[in-house]
Formats: sequence, structure tokens, C-alpha cells
Amino acid sequence: MSERNPTDTALAQRKAEALIEALPWIQRFTGTTMVIKYGGNAMVNDDLRRAFAEDIVFLRHAGIKPVVVHGGGPQINKMLQTLGIESEFRGGLRVTTPEAMDVVRMVLTGQVQRDLIGLINSHGPYAVGLSGEDGATLQAVRTGTIVDGLPVDLGLVGEVTRVRTDQVDSLVAAGMIPVISTVAPEFDERGEPTGAVLNVNADTAAAELAVALGASKLVILTDVEGLYAAWPDKSSLITSLSNEELRALLPSLESGMIPKMGACLKAVDAGVPRAHIVDGRQPHSMLLEVFTTAGVGTQVRPEGENQ
Repeated sequence: MSERNPTDTALAQRKAEALIEALPWIQRFTGTTMVIKYGGNAMVNDDLRRAFAEDIVFLRHAGIKPVVVHGGGPQINKMLQTLGIESEFRGGLRVTTPEAMDVVRMVLTGQVQRDLIGLINSHGPYAVGLSGEDGATLQAVRTGTIVDGLPVDLGLVGEVTRVRTDQVDSLVAAGMIPVISTVAPEFDERGEPTGAVLNVNADTAAAELAVALGASKLVILTDVEGLYAAWPDKSSLITSLSNEELRALLPSLESGMIPKMGACLKAVDAGVPRAHIVDGRQPHSMLLEVFTTAGVGTQVRPEGENQ
């Protein structure tokens, strides 16, 4: 007769407590759509990539409808270097030439997306890939930047201005997990397609999609623990703030955090109940933020609502 190890019992007890803690959150969010922006370290580390895929499948089996939006900056940089295509930067932003845009489309839709779909589908036939071009799911206008007070052309770089949700809605209704790459057809000021395809920021694309889908949450994976009130002082991590508090902070943030926090602000301003920044360098950080009382990242909520 074997005897139960007290250590094993204590571990099992902690697991049971974690499941019980998650129960009210699962009850709250079951049946809702969550938009998750996948990128950063979670995208290039094999263990973290597998953990992210497990998290997405867990959400699906918890009755939540996950929609994944991904970029692929590190992979694009690597392929451009491999092909000997030099990148020009203006104001810290990459100028996307037609030659570079071909690489962006190839890497995002042909490499990053296929790898992620394979990881998710190792748990069952769930994930289906979409490009923002497919059915004009994402529609964009060309944008530039300002350097030394003067406008600068960034080439085939755009900003999502409209989302068509019919294809995403159909996939979600069928129990599938859409995985969307962030390239988008260009539309002119009359709302007509120009025939060009633009590289769009994955954070802002995820925010637009979350708004269009009426998502319960927008979750953005990044390479820091969350938003700091006084970077690099790690004791200044902000666990929760309102959209109005974020609006006041936004101009003073580090440049790398502005698109991510700006995306959270846009989503909450437009009616998404919660937006989150979580550390993609920690396995299962997304589940900890969504399904535990303490959370692990930074939450943005509407002004006047409790944490």
C-alpha cells in the first residue's frame, strides 16, 4: 500500500485553491470575446510560445472566445537582414518600401502566423489564420510622422481606421480561434481601396478590433511587467488606473510604451470594459492577470469604476 506524500497533498491543495479563485472570473467572462495582442519576447522564446498557445486553448475551453492579433518585428528584422534589405529609419520609425512590404507580408502571414497556428492546433483543431487583407478585415489609411517639425513619408505604413467583423464573427461562432496578422489594404479618403497594402501597428490594430467586436477585454503582451509611474523604478509599477489617469500620464511615458498604452486608452474610451498590459516574458502571465484577484500587470479601467 502506498502512502500519500504530504508535499504532494499541499501542492494539490494549492492547485484546487487556484481553480476556485478563477471560478468567479470564468463565470464573469464566459461567452465573451477577448482580443489578445501577441508579440515581444513571448513570440521568440520557444517555451513562452508554447505557454501562450496553452493559455489561448485554456480560454477557449473556459467558454471564452479568444481572438489573437499578432505582429512580428523581430522576425521581420531578421528576414530583412538575411535578404540584405537595408532599413531606413525616420524619427525612430522604419520606412516601409514596397520591397520591405513584401517581406512583412511573407513573414507575418507565412511564418509567424503559421507557427502560432501550429502550436495552438497541437491541442486540437481550433486556430484559423486571417490576414488583415482577407475580406478587408482591417482597413487602413497611410500615415507618416513629424521629424523636427516637418512631415515625413514612412512609405507603406498605415493606421487602421475600420474593421469588418463578418469573417471573425463567423469563425468565432463556429468555435474557432481567429489568428490575425497586421497588414491591411489601403483605403483613400473616399473609402475606396487603392490597391496598396500597408504595415500597421499591431497594438492599435488590436484595440480597433476589440472595439469593433465588443470585446470584454483587450490584453497586450509586452516585454515589461506593466506600466511604471517612474521608470526605471520597479517599485512604481501601477497595477490599475483609469482611462483619465492614463490620459494625463501618456505624454510623459517612454516612447516604446506609448503605442501600447495608447491602444489601451483608445479601447477603454470606446467602450471596452478593461484593457491590460502583461509581461509576455513570464509563462501564463495572461491567465494570472485575467483569472486572479491580484493580477500581474497593469489594468486600464473606465473613470469612476472600482479596480
